[in-house]
Amino acid sequence: MRFAVDRLDHLVLAVRDTDISAAWYQRVMGMETDPLGDNDADPREGDGIALRFGGQVVMLRTLDHEATPRAGAMVAGAADLCFATALGWEDVVAHLHDCGVAVELGPVPRVGALGPIRSVYCRDPDRNLIEIASYFGD
Repeated sequence: MRFAVDRLDHLVLAVRDTDISAAWYQRVMGMETDPLGDNDADPREGDGIALRFGGQVVMLRTLDHEATPRAGAMVAGAADLCFATALGWEDVVAHLHDCGVAVELGPVPRVGALGPIRSVYCRDPDRNLIEIASYFGD
């Protein structure tokens, strides 16, 4: 048997303020928020917020959160994340504009996990690079 992972279950994003970041991801990215800390089975939980979308989770943790183990360098603003949407890039740009979020770059052609995409780039409150990709339209 050859070992292989099946999918990404969750990732942890270091942020300066979980409430500010969670509000941004909820308003701009349409993610559901869920406070961590109600899971007695995992003592690492607490003092964070889970962002849920589809079958994925991004966990927000403050830089001073003492969960172990943890990444070697928890740094806010160091992430470069790509999220796919079923909307066309025109709708993505309009939505970002409506939310008061500046488009840093795009739409530009890129290659995603499933093939060609059009991407629009912006920044979250911690200055993480957020790529919003559309596989639909041109």
